[in-house]
Amino acid sequence: MTKENILLYIIIYLVVINVITFIVYGLDKWKAKQAKWRIRESTLLGLAAVGGSIGALLAMKVWHHKTLHNQFRYGVPLILFAQIAIGIAIWYFWMS
Repeated sequence: MTKENILLYIIIYLVVINVITFIVYGLDKWKAKQAKWRIRESTLLGLAAVGGSIGALLAMKVWHHKTLHNQFRYGVPLILFAQIAIGIAIWYFWMS
């Protein structure tokens, strides 16, 4: 498998996980308004941790969801920052 193929798979994965995360956050917000059974916060944060941090941040802005919870307000941007740092490190060592 070439580097280009691996990069393509990574990009596809990130797009898919971010779309899923965005939808799940929106679903949880809808469930909150309907007083229905909610999605666990650990699941929401887990989706951000496995690559969906951009989708989580976007959903938090669009639906004003979990914006008052410090673990989301600070945790999701921290996860994104860590993912960017790891991505840069991998890119640096992979390309050299």
